[in-house]
Amino acid sequence: MRHLKSGRALGVSSSHRRAMLRNMSTSLLEHQQIKTTLTRAKELRKEVEKMITLGKRGDLTARRQALGFVKSKEAMKNLFGEFAERYKDRNGGYTRIIPMARRLGDNAPQALVILVDGPKDPFANETPKKGKAKPKKTILEEVSQDVKGKQAKAQKADADQAQAAEVDAGAADKPSAE
Repeated sequence: MRHLKSGRALGVSSSHRRAMLRNMSTSLLEHQQIKTTLTRAKELRKEVEKMITLGKRGDLTARRQALGFVKSKEAMKNLFGEFAERYKDRNGGYTRIIPMARRLGDNAPQALVILVDGPKDPFANETPKKGKAKPKKTILEEVSQDVKGKQAKAQKADADQAQAAEVDAGAADKPSAE
């Protein structure tokens, strides 16, 4: 039974998997985007989120823990410098996984992993919508609103005609001064 076994095996041994995730994490922290398979991207997201959280902490222990996983000085510099500043007010959700076309050859689903709010993020300038979106009116609601509007116009026209008739009747009752 597979109880309490978390994570994906990714079809490789545990040492290969750890090395592969370390390499991909380092590449993502250096280049701010990488292209990989969808399942690898989902596993990579967990590791990168942990590393950026260590970067936000910024103390010596966090640096040593990150250095045990990240493999380059450039990635460490980005992690404890640029990314720590960029994500200081964000509580998680530092990566975005964008599904792409399937790979030729084995038809594996591909994905682009991007760091959120970075220069390579295509959705960085979009602001989240506030509140609930207004639902579109159904045809029934539009027709009923149109009928109500026509009824209101007809009632107003009837009231105007009645008022005009009263004015005409009042003018006919008075004798003219000529």
